Amino acid sequence: MNHWLVILGMALATLPVRASFLVFGHRLVFPPLLHRALHYVPAAVLTALIVPMALAPKGEVDISLGNAYLIGTLVAGVVAFASRKTLLAIVVSFAVYGALRYF
Repeated sequence: MNHWLVILGMALATLPVRASFLVFGHRLVFPPLLHRALHYVPAAVLTALIVPMALAPKGEVDISLGNAYLIGTLVAGVVAFASRKTLLAIVVSFAVYGALRYF
């Protein structure tokens, strides 16, 4: 039962924020500083999701060459930076990760 209360509470907390964009539409104008700051939110959230998994896949920090998650993540970063193509970075990093896990 507690899980359902948490889910309901989170839904009630996020609903007004998400609905505000639908209700107010383009009438919302953010200050320039906030607008610039919001530009970095996707990168910050993705980093917060990916880095712990890449550095500690089994619960303890592993920065060895045997950590396929870390190598795949680093390859994805290099390919994305060099090519500016997200899909290419994902495909290449999956291939590297798969090869490392297989061999």
